[in-house]
Formats: sequence, structure tokens, C-alpha cells
Amino acid sequence: MNDIPKIETKPPDGKEIIIEISNLKKTLGDNEVLKDVNISIYRGESLIILGKSGSGKSVTLKCIVGLMTPDSGKVNVLNINVPELDIDELQELRMKIGFIFQSGALYDSMSVRENLEFPLVRHEKLTDDEVENRIKEALTNVGLVESIDKMPSELSGGMRKRIGLARTLILKPEIMLYDEPTTGLDPATSKEISNLIIEMQKKFKVTSVIVTHDMKCAKMTADRIVVLKDGVFAAEGTYDELQKSDDEFVRGFFE
Repeated sequence: MNDIPKIETKPPDGKEIIIEISNLKKTLGDNEVLKDVNISIYRGESLIILGKSGSGKSVTLKCIVGLMTPDSGKVNVLNINVPELDIDELQELRMKIGFIFQSGALYDSMSVRENLEFPLVRHEKLTDDEVENRIKEALTNVGLVESIDKMPSELSGGMRKRIGLARTLILKPEIMLYDEPTTGLDPATSKEISNLIIEMQKKFKVTSVIVTHDMKCAKMTADRIVVLKDGVFAAEGTYDELQKSDDEFVRGFFE
């Protein structure tokens, strides 16, 4: 396998840049979804991406993890330019990135134990006892160790989200990407998932990038918020700063 191409960056003010997106453009069909996206994301922070439906929020996440290839621009993750990677290099990088889809993306034909076992057996060389201990540790982290032998169909929506988070964190990624993590959940369960995101970030020191329409989730989890409008990040700040924005479009998310 070829060496993964690396790009050097100089973090400002002592902060370590873990993701840097420069001049990112992506067109889907006739729609220029991302026109010129630029952002630096720092190690250990929790960044929220806001925007209207279809504005390119999920496309941005997919470019970060290499599920989509940009038309132009750079997507540097851990000092690696993702669009330049071949499939083997991309798989190596993805070992360090967790991606939580809206659905939770569990394998319906597998038990909870088998769902968590799958990435471990696929990516790491562990004894049976080590696999079992890692599975129980991951389920304990999300408060669901008693569900180890259940099938996904026996779980509530909130439980499936938590199991999906456990399965992603079992490989100890450096970066977590969340695509609408609280969609379809009742307010109490949404708060539970938001709290879990915070707990896991603190425990594992991960960098979190969260796409959401749930402003309660945003307020609870965000260190910083960016707003995607017309294919660019049009505003950036804390929850309180953007809530007081002079821009009507930005302020509309908080009303």
C-alpha cells in the first residue's frame, strides 16, 4: 500500500487542527450544493453544523469520511487529504473516524453482541475473551449491557441509537461524525442521547462534528456552531452569540 499523502498545517493559538476543509465544492445533479466551504475543526471540540434541509450538511460529513468525493477543494483529516486516498488508505483512515447515521445503521439480522463484535473481528486481532470484554465495556458506557443478546427489533429507537454509538466507539476513534443523532426521538430520549454525546466526548477525548436540526441538542453539545447557507459557512460562533445575530437567517434557527 502506498504511503498516505500528508499535508502539514500550523494550528493557530496552540490549537491542534484535526479537520481542515478548504475551498470545498460539490455538485449533485444540477444543484451546486457546496460552493466554497472552508473551516478548521480543533481536536477535542464539539462543532454543530446548522442549515436548511438539502443545504449540504450531510454532504459535508460524507466528504470528511470519504463517502463522497468533492469536485474540488481539500478535505484534510488528521493531516491527510482524503480525496487523494486509494481504497486501502481510506479504510485505514476510517478506523479513526466514527460515523453515526440517522438510522443507527445496526444489522437487523445480528444480535447486539454480534453487531458490536463485527467491527472488532474485522479490524483487530483479539482473543475471544478480549472481544467479550470490549463489547461489555462498550455497552456499559451507554448503559445497555443487559441488552447484549437482544435483536435490534426488540430495541426502542433511543436504544438503537445508543447501541449504534457503542458499536462506533468500540474501535476508539479520534473523530465522531453525527448525522441528525436525535431525529425521530421524543424530547426525553433526545436529551438522553445529547448527554451521552457529551459524556463520550469527555471520556474518550474525541472531536465531534454534529449535524442537527434539534436546537436543544445543539445548545447542550456545542462548543461552536457554524451555519451553512447557499453553499458556504455564512456564520460562526457560540450558541449564545448566534442566537443574538443581526442576520435574520441565522437567528431563525434559534426562534
